[in-house]
Amino acid sequence: MMINRRSFVLFSLCATAQQMLGQNQGIATRDVKAQAKPAASGRPFDAHFTDIAKEAGLHAPVIYGGIEAKKYILEANGCGCAFIDYDNDGWMDIFLLSGTRLEGDPPEATNRLYKNNRDGTFTDVTDKAGLRAVGWANGVCVADYNNDGFDDIFCTYFGQNRLYRNNGDGTFTDVTKQAGLWESSSTRWGAGCAFLDYNRDGHLDLFVSNYIRFSFEHAPAPGENSTCNWKGVPVNCGPRGLPTGKHSLYRNNGDGTFTDVSKQAGIAAATESYGMTVVAADFDEDGWPDIFVACDSTPSLLFMNNHDGTFREEGVIRNDGKGNFDEVTRLAKVGVETRFTSWGAGLADLDNDGYPDVLFVTGSVYPEVERKLPQYPYKTPRVLFRNLGNGTFEELESQAGEAITTPHSSRGCAFGDFDNDGDMDVLIVNMNEPPSLLRNDMKVRRNWLKVKLEGVKSNRSAIGARVLVHYAGKVQVQAVVSQSSYYSCNDPRLHFGLGASSVADVDVHWPNGLHEQYKNIAANQLITLRESSGIVNNKGWKRS
Repeated sequence: MMINRRSFVLFSLCATAQQMLGQNQGIATRDVKAQAKPAASGRPFDAHFTDIAKEAGLHAPVIYGGIEAKKYILEANGCGCAFIDYDNDGWMDIFLLSGTRLEGDPPEATNRLYKNNRDGTFTDVTDKAGLRAVGWANGVCVADYNNDGFDDIFCTYFGQNRLYRNNGDGTFTDVTKQAGLWESSSTRWGAGCAFLDYNRDGHLDLFVSNYIRFSFEHAPAPGENSTCNWKGVPVNCGPRGLPTGKHSLYRNNGDGTFTDVSKQAGIAAATESYGMTVVAADFDEDGWPDIFVACDSTPSLLFMNNHDGTFREEGVIRNDGKGNFDEVTRLAKVGVETRFTSWGAGLADLDNDGYPDVLFVTGSVYPEVERKLPQYPYKTPRVLFRNLGNGTFEELESQAGEAITTPHSSRGCAFGDFDNDGDMDVLIVNMNEPPSLLRNDMKVRRNWLKVKLEGVKSNRSAIGARVLVHYAGKVQVQAVVSQSSYYSCNDPRLHFGLGASSVADVDVHWPNGLHEQYKNIAANQLITLRESSGIVNNKGWKRS
């Protein structure tokens, strides 16, 4: 996730769109009046997106609940995805979550791992990697929890969450039980998740949000009460009217196991909420990671780190650099778009002009509504806001390509450079369809810089590090995180568009408190920075 503290509201806006537009029904009625759209700037947008999923070999649909109707909310929220370099060859592979169906498991219903063939195509290696799994998966976070140099995968589920240890040979092992993360009590709805080193001991801990307490035995039927009706159409019930979930923090013991410290850390006493995506980053820049939980239909949560193993709960909107937040949605001209239910989102410099843009995916949760109210389609377009460089954004439609305007009912999305060509591509989960892989083809070449971090005293993944890139009198700030968007995980190589600047200075604030600076770094390259050692060789990176 590209967290620019001056633009934090844009992430929050997209990740919690349902909560922001809340009514007394299950989700928003979309009756919020949109901000007047300004006149078009007339400026060209030099990023163009093409959906190449079919050509790339991403053929299998993401199974998730019914197609024509959703009886339960369990079928509606969908799941996330991740860019992960699981084999350390310097090319982003793809991990996609999946759900199933109430009437039984279709053969296509499984999480999937696709290996990057380095030629624009991918090979399904799910079975070879030991990652075939069926169930109601929700979120994914990626990091090297055991500091062995290979990224591991944690998946949340309705039911039992799963931790997959990367064996370093192209395979994974489910170590949930031996790691102490097995839930033997009542069924939980795992939602968002994030690795973080909250006590700065060099070992990655784990935070898991939980959505609702749900059971098939007690779930109301569509149309049964006011939370099961949308504009007169009976629909699946919730989240309002259903009991909220409880969130959990697990401390890494440094030996491959975790201990639940939710009560001791103050997490268990949090305000009741329908937790979703989790982002862990140092929001007040005091050197300690904090936790943001985007929530559905309830206020989102911000847990500030007290530096003693505990957290205090606060509220958020836009960060002023001291952990205080202000509402700037309308000032930024983002309030022009209120038509859709929004899900995965990201702040990414899509055209490399030095100003991060906003892209989010959309899709209704009620496929049955469109048949009676065609003005509320189930499949809707992606939304892209171009950064105008003056604190405001401009919504684009056809200028960025058909891959943006083509309608889908999408959920998670991840941002990364799968073809190593120096621009940001987008992976998107589509409900009961194959995923989309939006390849970014720049019309005009601009400069960029990628930064990959390797912790030594800090955790190996450098989760929690902040990187500042200075160029042409401007500065961009990004944090290394393990989950963002909606239940998804981005390329861990931080990408900075530099516009016309051919060099940049780089500041790194490592999770253990070390601050390092690198001057006059040439543009248009990936640099790998190892804590206390400086620039080291990249693993397998080649420009295509």
